[in-house]
Amino acid sequence: MLVEVGHRSCCLSAHLQTKYFHLPKAAVPGRHFTAVSFVLPGKWQKLTMSKVTTELLLERAVPRSTRLRKIETLNLSKLQLKTGDLEPRLFSRLRHLQNLDLSDNALDRLPANLSLPGLRILNCSNNQLEDVTALKQFPLLEELSYENNVYLTTNDDYKVMFLLQNLRLLNGKDITKLANHVRIVNSRELTSKVKAHWEKNFRSQLPEKYSVEHVKFIKKKFLKSAQTHVIYGPSSLSEFTRWRVKMIAEELLAALVGQEENTNPELPDRMEDNEEETPETPREVGDDIAQVTLIPSKRRGNHSAVGSASKRPRSQCNLEEEVVLSPRKSSPSRDDPTPDTPRASNQPAKGAEETHRNGEQLAKGQSHRRSSQLTEEPSQEQDKRGLSISPVKDLDDKDAISLEPLHFLQCHSKGNSREDFKTQLWSCVFEPPLDCGTRKDPVMSTSRTMATCGGESVCLIDCETGIVLKKYKVAAEEFFSVAWTTLTLVTNDGRKKKHNILAAAGRRGIVKLIHVSADFCYGELKAHKKPIATACFSPTCETHLFTASYDKRIGLWDIGVPDCDYNFKASQLMVLEVASIPLRIALVPSCPDQFLLAGCEEGCFAWDIRLDKPQKSRPFEVAFQFPNDEGEETASHRVDGLAFLNKDVVVSKSSKTGSIYLWSWSQSFEAQRKSCQKTLAAVILAELEWSTTDLPYLTLSTCPAAEYVFCGDEKGSVWMYNLSKHTSAWKASKGKCSDNRIAPTQILEWPELRANGELLTEVLINNVVTDPTFTYLVALTGVNIAAIWKKT
Repeated sequence: MLVEVGHRSCCLSAHLQTKYFHLPKAAVPGRHFTAVSFVLPGKWQKLTMSKVTTELLLERAVPRSTRLRKIETLNLSKLQLKTGDLEPRLFSRLRHLQNLDLSDNALDRLPANLSLPGLRILNCSNNQLEDVTALKQFPLLEELSYENNVYLTTNDDYKVMFLLQNLRLLNGKDITKLANHVRIVNSRELTSKVKAHWEKNFRSQLPEKYSVEHVKFIKKKFLKSAQTHVIYGPSSLSEFTRWRVKMIAEELLAALVGQEENTNPELPDRMEDNEEETPETPREVGDDIAQVTLIPSKRRGNHSAVGSASKRPRSQCNLEEEVVLSPRKSSPSRDDPTPDTPRASNQPAKGAEETHRNGEQLAKGQSHRRSSQLTEEPSQEQDKRGLSISPVKDLDDKDAISLEPLHFLQCHSKGNSREDFKTQLWSCVFEPPLDCGTRKDPVMSTSRTMATCGGESVCLIDCETGIVLKKYKVAAEEFFSVAWTTLTLVTNDGRKKKHNILAAAGRRGIVKLIHVSADFCYGELKAHKKPIATACFSPTCETHLFTASYDKRIGLWDIGVPDCDYNFKASQLMVLEVASIPLRIALVPSCPDQFLLAGCEEGCFAWDIRLDKPQKSRPFEVAFQFPNDEGEETASHRVDGLAFLNKDVVVSKSSKTGSIYLWSWSQSFEAQRKSCQKTLAAVILAELEWSTTDLPYLTLSTCPAAEYVFCGDEKGSVWMYNLSKHTSAWKASKGKCSDNRIAPTQILEWPELRANGELLTEVLINNVVTDPTFTYLVALTGVNIAAIWKKT
């Protein structure tokens, strides 16, 4: 997918849809909680004066007019109009209006009852439109423009071509032939497929005599099945296809039961439909709230044993391109996967299908879009045994901390499906502070905004409120990594200002560069031919980006600084050759511009990355060995977790089942310098007790300011280690490792959550991240939920 630098050509993706789970503010033993939901009536809205008045309409008419009914051409562009400013009663008086210009405003939708029966030309460019179905109220429309509405996609183009039978020009292009194909050929093929699906799978389920409830049941099953199994055209038009399939299926069912509808007074005109709808506007989603229930768990014993590893269910892969290894194996027996082995849908694959337009979109949205309130069901044993909304296994009460569950968000769903509990969430990074005056330490002024990625989307989330601030989507992509940097950009008037730039990368081997505050993906970097597993920016040079790929290379790139027109120049500075697939990378904090450490499928390696050396392509400097299950030193093992606890102590897993190693970078690397050997044993400082699961890619993280280590497991629990009491002893130990493993300070257990009446089970924690001050803790799961706790 190419982005023409300097031009805001955007591929407009689907409407933001977020399912929002909210937990009670506190949960204490013996205390009852009642599920309460608040619905804001549609009529209870803030009353404001509309910008559009009779006088304004008369003044903006072309030519000016003295009566509304005489106006044929009206220019309402560049007035900062919002949807509420378009008063249907006032517009209904424009009975002869044929040409309407609403460009360069702030409209998020068009009112459904503007009553403009003669409208033939409409310009809605440069707005914030999220849906086009309201345009069907203008059946005579011949020319339509809605360019630069970043929430609209190619799927919306096809919807418009179907809804408006007289449309000839769309965004300045003649679409007559394509529109005829959509209205005739496309509809004919889809109708045939839907009918065939009905006859094959559902015809026998509809008896001669049936009740209203039976029809509702059949309709629900049929609509869901048809939208899932009826496939036609490219995958980039899947949203439009599902929209048309649902429409055709409803018409087919209406025809089949039409006679009974006319004679049976008990059969309603419009039966309830709980299936997935096409994207709605924010005001519509309040009518479609899925119920999610939290079942309070009893507090477990302080020494409860860790259960056996549960197996991750295998999901289907719909892509036909070459498949490669992903950050998840489906069964313990696949210990030596290769980039060419088949994988589940959560695994990265290259060669995904391109979308019809260049670039992407950043969508703004509130968490109440497609939101669900998570409610608590009071237990009969509350009074006797108490409740623990987030059960914690406290191994040392003195060091245990209190964490309050805030939000459980489902905002990375594929195709905006509310039923998606399979999308894997992989990476989370908190946004760095911008201008902090003289306080440039991020610990002193951290942000509560984080970027998360998984599936085809990247989300920006406010941890305190749970609001999804922005959402960025790329069709056929699967994002595995996000990274922040802060660049100093020069404005049109020559002023310099710092802006945060987000880099997102994944299956397609392309890095997307996003100017978040401008809601704009200004460029992309074709870094690798295979998926990018992880990426990070250099802390010493804000334009230097490291990307680790399944092509067994780690690249160092200079992404440059975009000018005021978003022109930029990127270049490759270095390539680090890897013996196996790199999974995690970390720059050495004490010398971040000199050495890089990487955990790979077959070991842990270090490279010299100093730019004053002439070699552009470099082999590794040293491979580190660790004890295996038999106690023997080995360099050939998967290292799927890697992070620095401080400037010297490295935390890594998983060469040995059920443990995490802490080792000294300086002592290990100093030994290499003295011996000049390529393979050396890491100087182990301590060993952390962890889950006995053999599932890989459950990565770890650290909070250096609080001296904490975090790692999730296969049961949805977060293992937390407070190591502040050990760091000083390690400095004096000079590499002597204690025989005793360090137990977790506490284990934060996964609450029992219900979505649409079903209990969410087999929750794997792919990643755990905290902000630099350890105010918020975020767990990314394999069931498409980002869980947020707050330290109290």
